[in-house]
Amino acid sequence: MQDSDSARRVREYVGGMPSLPTTVSKVLEVCNNPKTSPIDLDHVIQLDPVLMGRVLKLINSAYYSLGSQVTSLVRAIIMLGVNTVKNLALSSAVLDRVSSKKDFRALNMDAFWRHSLCVGVTAKLIAKRRGVDPKGLEEYFAAGLLHDIGKIPLNNALADEYVMAMSAADRERSSIYSAERQVLGIDHCEAGGIVSESWKLTGAIADTVRWHHELEAYSGDFGDVLRTIAVADFFANREGIGFSGSRYPDKLSPEVFGLLGIEKSFLEELEDPVNAEIEKAKVFLKLGG
Repeated sequence: MQDSDSARRVREYVGGMPSLPTTVSKVLEVCNNPKTSPIDLDHVIQLDPVLMGRVLKLINSAYYSLGSQVTSLVRAIIMLGVNTVKNLALSSAVLDRVSSKKDFRALNMDAFWRHSLCVGVTAKLIAKRRGVDPKGLEEYFAAGLLHDIGKIPLNNALADEYVMAMSAADRERSSIYSAERQVLGIDHCEAGGIVSESWKLTGAIADTVRWHHELEAYSGDFGDVLRTIAVADFFANREGIGFSGSRYPDKLSPEVFGLLGIEKSFLEELEDPVNAEIEKAKVFLKLGG
């Protein structure tokens, strides 16, 4: 199979995926303005009652443990910050588009999303440990949650070939990322870039989706987020929490841990808190319910 044929089939599949709601595009646009106020964001989200309901459901879930019911979106935005609510809106909209069982012909859906949740909550815990501003933590979670969305068009548009790629990764004890290149001629980062382009995603989430396996080649503004996701992804694969096709992840350079200012041994402390956070974060997968 020629590389161009694989990419063409992926592009055709992505082109047929439902686009993100206009409201979400407006949310991203409004939040890119540093002068945006909670009231500005509230006005935009209220244009979409379904999105507003999902955001309030998330805010009132065990994931945030706020202690009292929040019924006012403005109050929620003030409490959590514009950036957090932006990422909640974006995550809920993306998951609504890609959480159907029909999108998982090769990979197991439940195992895939457990892996994704693990990467999200692990990245958030690492960022918190490093003293990242609390208002920025949700960006790490959202980037981790969505980092592998490129696998969805691969394992649907190229389902038979993707099973072959997973078999090759197991047989050769290599990462699924390497096996994708070998068998499909396109990897999930490239496919994720096609999704990001189609949905006009930008910033840390889009860069993470495209570059989380190519840290040395990345020259953008979100290296800290990418490195954190790479460590969280390594942890999820190593511990076997969920499954996204890779039993033999690529080893991480010690430099990655050094640049983040954490010891590799820190990962040994994460298993219990990660599993507890995954249970809380499962609400993200029930947004359509």
